[in-house]
Amino acid sequence: MGVALTRSAQWTAAGHGAKTLEVTPLNEAIVKEIILFVESFIYKYPQEANYVFVEPLEWKTNLDPSAFGSGYAVSGTTVKSEEVDKNGEPLLYLSVPQIKIRSFGQLSRMLYFAKNMKLKEAQACIEANENPVAKILGFDYNIINEKNGNSFVSSILDKITKDDGPEIEIKMKIALQLKQLDLHLLNHSLKHISLEIRLNPGTVKNDIELLKRFSGKGEQTVLESIEYTSDYEFSNGCRAPPWRQIKGEICYLLVKPHDAEILCVTCSKEGVFLNGGKTDDEGQINYERKGEIYKDLVTLLKEKSAIFSENMSKQEVKFSEQPQKDQPNEAPKEEVAITHKASIASRKSSQEKNRINLGRSQLTKRLEPSLNWRTSVSSKESRNTLRDTQAEKHGGKLEKSRSSLSPGRAQLIRSSQADSSNSLYAHFHEFRKAPPCRQGGNQTATVIALCSMKDFNLAQETCQLAIRDVGGLEVLINLLETDEVKCKIGSLKILKEISHNPQIRRNIVDLGGLPVMVNILDSPHKSLKCLAAETIANVAKFRRARRVVRHHGGITKLVALLDCGKHSAEPAQSSLYETRDVEVARCGALALWSCSKSYANKEAIRKAGGIPLLARLLKTSHENMLIPVVGTLQECASEENYRAAIKAERIIENLVKNLNSENEQLQEHCAMAIYQCAEDEETRDLVRLHGGLKPLASLLNNTDNKERLAAVTGAIWKCSISKENVTKFREYRAIETLVGLLTDQPEEVLVNVVGALGECCQEHENRVVIRKCGGIQPLVNLLVGINQALLVNVTKAVGACAVEPESMMIIDRLDGVRLLWSLLKNPHPDVKASAAWALCPCIQNAKDAGEMVRSFVGGLELVVNLLKSDNKEVLASVCAVITNIAKDQENLAVITDHGVVPLLSKLANTFVFLVQNNDKLRRHLAETISRCCMWGRNRVAFGEHKAVAPLVRYLKSNDTNVHRATAQALYQLSEDADNCITMHENGAVKLLLDMVGSPDEELQEAAAGCISNIRRLALAIEKARYS
Repeated sequence: MGVALTRSAQWTAAGHGAKTLEVTPLNEAIVKEIILFVESFIYKYPQEANYVFVEPLEWKTNLDPSAFGSGYAVSGTTVKSEEVDKNGEPLLYLSVPQIKIRSFGQLSRMLYFAKNMKLKEAQACIEANENPVAKILGFDYNIINEKNGNSFVSSILDKITKDDGPEIEIKMKIALQLKQLDLHLLNHSLKHISLEIRLNPGTVKNDIELLKRFSGKGEQTVLESIEYTSDYEFSNGCRAPPWRQIKGEICYLLVKPHDAEILCVTCSKEGVFLNGGKTDDEGQINYERKGEIYKDLVTLLKEKSAIFSENMSKQEVKFSEQPQKDQPNEAPKEEVAITHKASIASRKSSQEKNRINLGRSQLTKRLEPSLNWRTSVSSKESRNTLRDTQAEKHGGKLEKSRSSLSPGRAQLIRSSQADSSNSLYAHFHEFRKAPPCRQGGNQTATVIALCSMKDFNLAQETCQLAIRDVGGLEVLINLLETDEVKCKIGSLKILKEISHNPQIRRNIVDLGGLPVMVNILDSPHKSLKCLAAETIANVAKFRRARRVVRHHGGITKLVALLDCGKHSAEPAQSSLYETRDVEVARCGALALWSCSKSYANKEAIRKAGGIPLLARLLKTSHENMLIPVVGTLQECASEENYRAAIKAERIIENLVKNLNSENEQLQEHCAMAIYQCAEDEETRDLVRLHGGLKPLASLLNNTDNKERLAAVTGAIWKCSISKENVTKFREYRAIETLVGLLTDQPEEVLVNVVGALGECCQEHENRVVIRKCGGIQPLVNLLVGINQALLVNVTKAVGACAVEPESMMIIDRLDGVRLLWSLLKNPHPDVKASAAWALCPCIQNAKDAGEMVRSFVGGLELVVNLLKSDNKEVLASVCAVITNIAKDQENLAVITDHGVVPLLSKLANTFVFLVQNNDKLRRHLAETISRCCMWGRNRVAFGEHKAVAPLVRYLKSNDTNVHRATAQALYQLSEDADNCITMHENGAVKLLLDMVGSPDEELQEAAAGCISNIRRLALAIEKARYS
């Protein structure tokens, strides 16, 4: 962290006061990476998170004391954490505006409370603490002073040999983690810098001159005016003062759009942005940036002016038409001849022809303003191409080399590498007007040109975008509609390579390339089918492309490719092993894998009969075939219809068999497919019957491949829903392995691991295993995370462990109940509900539950207020918590004062639609009302708030648990005479009489007691009437 902040971060120049971080995209990216590291530190390294810094990190904060929740003592303008060091000093101390923090755990929690202010707080901390590593670990561990990684590691080893003790070991671990963060930040900075836009004075000047040509009065002009603020131009092409050129600034502009005020713009090497404008008194420019940085002038003006954007698009159309008018008719034939001769001539003639091509291409550029215009405003890569062309003209040397060149063209390519994009333009300018696209075209010249293109590094983004910018995509797609098979094959080979680029994919769809490829799938040539299917697989990575494939019948044709033996005289199964047929089926499966990310496409695959064919292909031994087949099944298995079909086709057996493969990618996809299918109980049983649990358990030991580990733990989680599978996992000692995965794992793995442990914890034997393996503490540590899915699973696991008294003691000692209670404030309803369910066993099994609950400041009021939620699961879980809280009379009195009776009555009476057909909520609501009746005049209050009549209707449910809870509530309410009258009027007696004969003794007793109270009231009234 020290080296990255010193060398990569961009600081203001030393002047008045301390240095500060400049407002740049690079600095923002570095700070965000540091925030991610600190936020995840508390649950990735729970032991190290409790380490107390040598010196506190101190800075001026903008946080308000009210932002801090439970675990902190807030008093006026000061905040102290309940966590303290061995001297009793708080690990977090805030005295507005100064804040001091002395552990990573408190840093992580502070960022959680900061919410939208995370970036500002992290930046303030970095600026105020010049050497944070030294403050955290001491000057002996100062990373900034280390010259290289080896010396740092050797110094750490020296300290380990000289010192001993747990604190030294923790220091070493933190030092290594900070060193890894440092390296990560440096690599991240390099990647960010490599993507930055770098403008130069020549490019900016060309843009401005071209904009001036299309500016002025009139509806068709793009701007009213654009002028420099300075007429003096330095020898380097800049117009900014020298002291501003040092900061990379090139010039300043006054731009007047048609629909906006005058914009004062700064053009710099970093990009283009608005500045503070000219001052009114002196006319000086306020150089301070007033907005975000844009990649070029046109992009900024399009953002600021709608008229500019509209008129600019019209002008671009005119530019694209201009070259066609200016080009001589003989040029295409001459260029085709030159290309053909260059590919077979000697070195001398190749160089001569290359010089002719170069001169001609430069002349062409002078005649075509649209080409220059597009390259200057559309992409960084095209500007690089222009610079390479100029370097070649002045005898500049080549910086990049290309590989895989055929001997016949090696000299030609070697002499023209610097002008690679220019050569691509020459090829595609031939295709645009040359005969190969028509019936009488020269097929040989086209094939030679395509082969020449294959010699370029088509995996390089610069080449991919260059092909697009010169109109090459249109030509390649046009070639797909010819009758020449070789031209189609060459075109598809190039499209297959360049379609890995997301921009190229969208361009192919915009140009109508997908329908043409779909039509090629009907071709009798297997090579064409393979290439078309592979290209479709690359292009169909986004929704619109997948929709186009489906609308043009592509799904049905791709499914047909899976039927390898359909046209074979041999049996279908034996033809699978023919190399060409297997390749066709593999490419078809690859395309279906990409298309299957859409629900409509999944249905289309199923209706086209894809599942039986996929099931048949799953029996082959070709791993290259199996991966896309299993990948397709994995995507489709998220739908219930597919899961039923997968069971019917006996696919689970083959998925389990392939878990034993040595191919990690195949193992990953098989595990993920099982994860998707195991939502169904029958599938979980099939996985066990076919011996799939043992390989899943054994794969847990290989933790290097995190994607595979996430898939395997997900499959174990879903399979653990069945008790029989949990027993098997206990035999394979998978539970102990899962406990070991609770630390130092990414979130996607932790979610699945904790989910699996939550299911295993439903049995007593497994709870004992988890406790003995030390699993309680890492589970409790994960309660401070922010991942919603992880919190839901963790709370479920902790709640299941709390059923055991010994585990509950550990949870209480680790402050787990307080952490669960704090999750009731979480904005996600699922987290709230899961935390509330987990609190129920905690309250039931705590030693002094009543006192524990009262110790949480504002805890009871928080629980009561959750009854205002409109989420059914939250309401049911909160009712269950209140039922347990109300067992203590003092707590019952407190929640009564907080208005629990009116809220429960409102829930029973007003929000009938919430509890209708929801027996879980009915049951817990009735139990809560029953328990709350045992204080003061709550019985009367329930009657006054009209909660009795809705409860009587609960007796019509088909659930015995609802009957029992309702009868007990009515029994308590029947102690009040007015409530008895209401019950009688709503027909409660008849319903309760039927329940007196129930085999459930508690239900019998409650029903009989309620009827008895109603009957006694009736007799008393009758006696009073006659007396």
